Amino acid sequence: MNQQSTLEQLQELKLSGMAKRYEAILKQPVHQHPEPHELIASLAEAEAGYRVYQRTQLYLRLSKLRYHATPEQINCTPGRGITKEVLAILTDGSFIEKSENLLITGSTGCGKSYLACAMGRNACLLGHRTLYYSMNRFIEALAAARLDGTYIRWINMIAKTPLLIIDDFGLQPLTHDMRLTLLQILEDRFAKGATIVTSQLPINKWYEYINEPTLADAICDRLTANANRIELKGDSLRQKKNN
Repeated sequence: MNQQSTLEQLQELKLSGMAKRYEAILKQPVHQHPEPHELIASLAEAEAGYRVYQRTQLYLRLSKLRYHATPEQINCTPGRGITKEVLAILTDGSFIEKSENLLITGSTGCGKSYLACAMGRNACLLGHRTLYYSMNRFIEALAAARLDGTYIRWINMIAKTPLLIIDDFGLQPLTHDMRLTLLQILEDRFAKGATIVTSQLPINKWYEYINEPTLADAICDRLTANANRIELKGDSLRQKKNN
C-alpha cells in the first residue's frame, strides 16, 4: 500500500480532516500506528470535527456580527438585569430551536449589542445560521434590495435564517415601506425562526415608535409573543472602559 498515494487521494476527495489526521499518524513510529478499526474511527472523527469547524467559521463570517463576544464575557453581576442562570438557559440554544424571540432593552452603553452578539456567536457554534443587522444596515440592505431587484430573494433568505439579530431598534424613523417589510419578515419567521431585538426604548414604547396603529399592533404582537425579555441596567460600560 502506497501511503503517500492514499494521502493524496484523501486530499483530492477534499477529505481534509481525514488527510490531516492520516498525515499525523504517518509521522508517528510504526509501532504506535492504530489498528485498522481504530484508524478508521480516528479518521472519521477527524473529518466530522473538521466539517463542524468549517461550518462554524462560515456561519460566523456570514453573520457579520458587530462584536467578537462570547457568553463567558457577559457581566452577570447583581443589579445588571441578567443572572448566570438566565444566561445559561439562553446559551443552550433552546430558544432558537423553539423559535422564541429575545428582546433586550436598556440605556445606551449598557451592553445590549454585546449580549446580542454573544448570543449570535454562540448560535453559530451550535450550528445555527445567524444574521446580524444594525437598524442602519437593515435600512440600507432593504433599499439596496429594492434597487437591484433582489428584494424577494433577500426576504426569503432572512425568513430561512434560524437566528436574526436586529440591533438598535428604535433609533431610526420608519417609513411605511420599512414597516411593511418588517412585518413581512416577522410574519415569515413566526414560529419558524428566533429573532433577537435590542433597543434603548422600553418595550411599551415600541408601539408609539412604529407610529401606525394597525401595523404597530401586528409587529409588536409577533415580536412579543413567546419572547424572552431582558432589561439590562447599570451605568454605561463604555464610560467605565474609557475610565
